[in-house]
Amino acid sequence: MEPRDGMTENAVETVRRREGKYLSFSLGREEYGIGILKVKEIIGMMRITSIPQCSHFVKGVINLRGKVIPVIDLRLRFGMEAGDYTDRTCIIVVEIDNGNRKVQVGMVVDSVSEVLNIKDSEVEDRPASATSGGEADFILGIAKSSGGVKILLDIDCVLNGTATAETGLDDAA
Repeated sequence: MEPRDGMTENAVETVRRREGKYLSFSLGREEYGIGILKVKEIIGMMRITSIPQCSHFVKGVINLRGKVIPVIDLRLRFGMEAGDYTDRTCIIVVEIDNGNRKVQVGMVVDSVSEVLNIKDSEVEDRPASATSGGEADFILGIAKSSGGVKILLDIDCVLNGTATAETGLDDAA
């Protein structure tokens, strides 16, 4: 994207980060989206090995084709009530930037919906009440699509340092 009159470099970078293809998924009644380039694969629920003394949202680790991957329950990470796992519950394996290396992390979600192509004109800034920093920093914006809204997430901010540090997999490549 080329800078428009009056746009700062920071504003141009924000537009670049928000525009593109997103995998949409649900947690309870809410719909979310993460950049499709972060998604490595989507798998059905499988046995998760618990790790003692981790945060309540870190479910443990899975062995995915010989690779140990930490798994978090995104509902619990966002402070929602735990949900029952159904036949639509799945694990989205994403690759995040963890400092100077890439790390794979699994996220348990209620269901996966579709891949959406979202333009910047369809995205509004996060609500003013969520701009004071802290937990809401992982919200890129709110996308308007087919009569509803989807909360676009910066998945690096959501996951960085949580599951990987607590499971001892910080150094996993």
